[in-house]
Amino acid sequence: MAEATSEQLPEGIFSLLDTDLYKLTMQCCVLKFFPDVAVTYSFTNRTPDKKLNRAAFRWLQAQVDKLESISLSEEEYKFLKSTCHYLNDQYLRFLSNFRLHPSKQLKLVFKPINDTGSDDDLGDFSIQTEGLWVETILYEIPLLALVSEAYFKFVDKDWSYAGQVEKAYEKGSKLLQEGCIFSEFGTRRRRDYHTQDLVLQGLRRAEADGAPKGWQGKLTGSSNVHFAMKHGLLPIGTVAHEWFMGVAAITNNYEQANRIALEYWTSTFGEGVLSIALTDTFGTPAFLRAFKEPIPEIRTAATTNPDVQTLARTEPPIQAGIDGATKQRRTYAEVFTGVRQDSGDPLDFVKMMREFYDEQGIKAKKTIVFSDSLNIDLCLKYKAAAEKEGFQPTFGVGTFLTNDYVQESTGNKSVPLNIVIKIASASGRHAVKISDNIGKNTGNKLTVEEVKQRLGYTEKTWAGVDENTRWGTAGQKPTS
Repeated sequence: MAEATSEQLPEGIFSLLDTDLYKLTMQCCVLKFFPDVAVTYSFTNRTPDKKLNRAAFRWLQAQVDKLESISLSEEEYKFLKSTCHYLNDQYLRFLSNFRLHPSKQLKLVFKPINDTGSDDDLGDFSIQTEGLWVETILYEIPLLALVSEAYFKFVDKDWSYAGQVEKAYEKGSKLLQEGCIFSEFGTRRRRDYHTQDLVLQGLRRAEADGAPKGWQGKLTGSSNVHFAMKHGLLPIGTVAHEWFMGVAAITNNYEQANRIALEYWTSTFGEGVLSIALTDTFGTPAFLRAFKEPIPEIRTAATTNPDVQTLARTEPPIQAGIDGATKQRRTYAEVFTGVRQDSGDPLDFVKMMREFYDEQGIKAKKTIVFSDSLNIDLCLKYKAAAEKEGFQPTFGVGTFLTNDYVQESTGNKSVPLNIVIKIASASGRHAVKISDNIGKNTGNKLTVEEVKQRLGYTEKTWAGVDENTRWGTAGQKPTS
């Protein structure tokens, strides 16, 4: 990577909206129902052979410190208000005054393997996040993006931006020609800010060229709110595992956690709004037991109530008056547009969901959003399988778009980091994720095993993914 070019480009995080939409929607819910809940987050590097050097860590710390000065601009406020109608006025007022406080909420530690004092010393590093859930929920995406940028800015520099727009254009063109409906999901593991910008330029160009040619696919938007605003796209997203993990830890009711989380969600945004359900936090079978339950009629308003000055005053739905006897209530499965597949075997998932909807007598065409480690070939494979079973497939394509590089010296794949930040505790209890693949179990191991027993969870493995090599291996040739 040419240093002169790097110095002329934006670096780090400079917009509060340079994050995924679902962080904002979840923060809206947290503000409403859990404004005083304390949490912690844990950082995991699933590619431990990829370490930062001292120079990279120093840059990372400096960028984290700068987060303290970021705030929502008037232009950004107007964009959210005009585009994201589900974010109510109380939340937007809160976000307008919101500030991150990394000096109080974050602790970064660098442990060199062989400490010579040099900037080139490699080492392991940790990131600890602690504070109120509503005040720390926005750290995850910027921190992950900054770690990736630090690594490829100071450690692995054997790459260049050359051809990134063209590469994204080719990928977008192929997906659009094949009739794929997809969005860009690549913020958390992007190579850097400039890469994501180049990728979206390529994707937008492909869409513009494809429209007069009658290509049936569609670029629906970006999960990144800042880039959606910059490129005239819709911000895309609903909810993350964090929401279900947090609710479960707070209530310590894993048997009913999915149902409770769905009730909170629906009472915040309304029936049929932001209604793509993430199924695998505690295993899809456990989720489906809640998904087929009727939505209670809740006293809490789902739309903005001008008489409510703060969302914290709104009564939680699990304590509100529920009138289920007056009329037949539709189930979550009926109301929700569809589901998102994010772990395990996607083909098995398609079959499971077909059986589920058939058992429930649901005839409406539902959507499956695929979002787990996608590339073009996998999108086409899952598209065919989903359409065969009567679903509308859509795709959230991430790292394959925003961190697809080759080494300049060898032409081999420049392998991205596989890094995650997950909520680790809430209200003093461990927060865990089970998923549909043992490789994605997250959190305290004893709690993970306890939750599996409580839910009657059947262990699953999927040979399709090794977390240590999810995005490739050293010496691997580029693939599509």
